[in-house]
Amino acid sequence: MLEPPNTFLPKGGGYEKLSVYKKATVIYDLTFHFANRFLAKGDRTIDQMVQAARSGKQNIAEGSAASSTSSETELKLMNVARASMKELLVDYEDYLRVRRLTLWDVHDERAAKTRSFCTKHDEVADYTADLDRRSDEAIANIVITLLHQFDSMMGKLIDRLQKDFTEQGGIRERMTAVRLGYRGGQKEEIARLAHENEALRARIAELERQLREKG
Repeated sequence: MLEPPNTFLPKGGGYEKLSVYKKATVIYDLTFHFANRFLAKGDRTIDQMVQAARSGKQNIAEGSAASSTSSETELKLMNVARASMKELLVDYEDYLRVRRLTLWDVHDERAAKTRSFCTKHDEVADYTADLDRRSDEAIANIVITLLHQFDSMMGKLIDRLQKDFTEQGGIRERMTAVRLGYRGGQKEEIARLAHENEALRARIAELERQLREKG
């Protein structure tokens, strides 16, 4: 019996281990805290910011899960995640601007320390220990730093996915390749069996001839 070829489906999921997903989770948790602590109850911005952060996180998970069946869907969802976080970045910048709070300059010592810390830490617990003591300006700038790092990481991830898609094709292309390969294998196996049958028939004919001669 012919053995089926190796599966054409790449391994999907595993998003929990992605640094970009961990970063998105930190952003979501900090945003949930920020929006509910510093924005007035009933302010529509609360839902907008929390939903944007959630969209960024969830679309990474969904895109990663979809990777085993659709490269196109994976790419689409990763781009949605990136766009959602860009929207959230604007919300934080707007918050600081309209309240005349400071958006830390890239050369500000606070910004430099925050970038260094955020680069090395991707766990929520690393950010929540003294969260209640931090000002809205401080938390907003921390999340803005995280969002810039997230965008850079997501850009590299999307570039890699696009490169893989270009070089390897999507699921449809891989399925076609596997079908052609499997059919090719079938033809080879059928030819081999036909050759064996021909040899067996010749051997049987020879044995029958020998038996007749002895009889």
